[in-house]
Amino acid sequence: MNLAVIGSGGREHAICYKLKQSPKIKKLICIPGNAGTQKVAQNIKEEISNFNNIYKIIKKNKIDLVVVGPEQPLVDGLVDFLSSKKINIFGPDKFASQLEGSKAFMKNLCKKNNIPTANFGVFSNFYQAANFIKKNKTPIVVKADGLAAGKGVSICFSKQEALNCTKEILNGKFKSSNRVVLEEFLKVTTFLQYCHSRQL
Repeated sequence: MNLAVIGSGGREHAICYKLKQSPKIKKLICIPGNAGTQKVAQNIKEEISNFNNIYKIIKKNKIDLVVVGPEQPLVDGLVDFLSSKKINIFGPDKFASQLEGSKAFMKNLCKKNNIPTANFGVFSNFYQAANFIKKNKTPIVVKADGLAAGKGVSICFSKQEALNCTKEILNGKFKSSNRVVLEEFLKVTTFLQYCHSRQL
């Protein structure tokens, strides 16, 4: 089999490292890859946001299966795009990727399906968010709705800190987020007690 791994991080290095150990793998490429993947796969430089060029690389290298590592191309619909081109690809489609790409989507899914989660609010208006903060106890967890490279969540121990973090997010601190998710802070023991009380 000829395989392609999409991404350039440590996650993709680990995936390539293990795939290379399979005797079934004839060719392994990584787009764009990194110094680590270069030792076990052929790196091909290309922007992972350029779906058309990725498709051309896959066709040129006669790839049988594509494995996607990073969240961003999944959220942007790479699986949907390549699937429409009859390319075998491993990863969630754009709709399912909202579980990772949108904290608001995930929280609303939990609420709709009675899945235990902290009390929360989703806001695109600062004054409405500020009103939620003023009515709730601290600590308050402030989250950018979209992907933020692991930097979109703050545990705020004062209401002023929560207000500041909220304003930063709504003012565009993260390009992927124009909404903020505010939720109560739950300790692990509190969450377990909640589950027990609901007989979950």
